[in-house]
Amino acid sequence: MTLQIGLVYDLRKEYRTAGFSEEQSAEFDSEETIDALDTTLRSIGYDVQRIGNARALCSRLVAGDRWDLVFNIAEGVSGRSREAQVPCILETYGIPYTFSDPLVSAITMDKAMAKRLVREAGLNTSDFLVVRQLQDLGNCRMKFPLFAKPVAEGTGKGINQYSRIESMEQLESTCRDLLEFFKQPVLVEEFLPGREFTVGIIGTAEKAHVMGTMEVEVLPMAGGNIYSFETKERCDELVRYTPLKDMVFRREIEDLALDAYLALECRDAARTDIRVDSSGSPSFMEINALPGLHPTHSDLPMIATQEGVSYTDLISTIISSALRRLSK
Repeated sequence: MTLQIGLVYDLRKEYRTAGFSEEQSAEFDSEETIDALDTTLRSIGYDVQRIGNARALCSRLVAGDRWDLVFNIAEGVSGRSREAQVPCILETYGIPYTFSDPLVSAITMDKAMAKRLVREAGLNTSDFLVVRQLQDLGNCRMKFPLFAKPVAEGTGKGINQYSRIESMEQLESTCRDLLEFFKQPVLVEEFLPGREFTVGIIGTAEKAHVMGTMEVEVLPMAGGNIYSFETKERCDELVRYTPLKDMVFRREIEDLALDAYLALECRDAARTDIRVDSSGSPSFMEINALPGLHPTHSDLPMIATQEGVSYTDLISTIISSALRRLSK
């Protein structure tokens, strides 16, 4: 019998039509991504039904619709637990799905929570402070330069040329702006001055393994080495992505990325961001437990292509990981 897969996603075009700005809708998926996933899943042999966002999923479930597996890439709209919303709904109805469970989805969305658990596991991550109000800056004991960003955003939202902080005055100004605009705490970290890498990981628990590592180099024409929202949106012209050929250094980076993935209990696939600290050691920045899947624009498929893994094989491997969990 053909496996029936529901496809749950947030379509960027729909949110733009509803009045969301370009930055507000940046995490949502393009029609190209949904078309690619639909076509790929069908080519593998699955029966695919497009569901849409979390509200559409609720409507379908109330109407009695069910699927053998849901391929979930819905980011959610608001709150630091927004990536956990669809997994929670599906678990309520007993429907299996791809990627991490609600607890992990919520924790990894909150960068400070993820860093606390990674640090508790004995892994290297920069020192940090969570700023919920400006008075919290009185607890800052870190040395400048620092780096400030919203605690629960993705796609570089809230990151720009002012994110690298050189003074307390600048820190206060930047935190004030971020608190007011994003209505959430600000994560202030020690600035990591070295090279930046992103590591693709596939599988669950003892089956988890590194697929590949890609260096992210922001070009001089971007006006600095900050991987900002604007830089990510214009990555074709402002960023160079290359494989890491130094195998000794690569192993060090990949060991940290995989250890963080396992410590956070991610499932099926994720992407870990690593940057080198002032001592030359790899340092955990964050993990994307719901990685983007545009065939040519998203980092995980780009890593797959770099490693000779086709988009079809990448999606098939994610599905296989999810089905393996169900068979236990």
